[in-house]
Amino acid sequence: MKLTNPRLHSVSRSLIVVVDIQQKLVPVIPDRESIINSTRLLLDAAAVLNVPAIATEQYPKGLGPTVPELSEHAALKTTIEKLRFSACEAIQQSSLLGSIIDRHVVLTGIETHICILQTAMDLLELGCHVTLVVDATGSRRSIDQQTALRRMESAGVVLATAESIAFEWCEVAGTDAFKSISRLVRDRT
Repeated sequence: MKLTNPRLHSVSRSLIVVVDIQQKLVPVIPDRESIINSTRLLLDAAAVLNVPAIATEQYPKGLGPTVPELSEHAALKTTIEKLRFSACEAIQQSSLLGSIIDRHVVLTGIETHICILQTAMDLLELGCHVTLVVDATGSRRSIDQQTALRRMESAGVVLATAESIAFEWCEVAGTDAFKSISRLVRDRT
C-alpha cells in the first residue's frame, strides 16, 4: 500500500505501539540504549500532546516485562501480553483504542525482522498507516534489521526518526507544546 500523503503524523489519528522492549530481549540488541532513549523521547512527546501509547510483551513469563525505563512512563496507557509475533491482534483487542482502521500507527521495538515486521504487515493489510521509528527499533543482527527495513518500506511503511515524528506532531513553532518538545530534544541523552 503506497501512501498518498506521507505526512500522516496527525496527533488525533496517531497511536504509538512499543513492541516487546523486554528485559531479557534488550541485552542482545546492539544500540539498545539508543533504542530505549528514542522510544522514551517519543513517549515524552506523546505525553505532551496526548497521543495514546500502548506496549506489548512477547511471552513475558519467559522474556520478562517491558524495561522499567519505559514501562513506568505516564504515556503508556496499557501493556498487552501476546504469544503471536505480530502485535496486531493484541492491539485490536485493546479496549483503549476502539477501531484501529485508518489510524496512523507509530511502531517502535524489537526485533525489527520478526515482531515489528509482522505487526507492520498486518496493520497495512487492515488499512492502517504505519510509520516505523528507525532509531527506536533493532534486531540482533544488522543484516536482519536492514533487510526488514527495506522490505517494510517497499510495502508502504514510512520510515522516520523519533525527533521528526515529535516535531511533525507539533506542526508549528511558538506554542507551549513546541517549547516542551524542543526542551525534550535539547535535553535528550
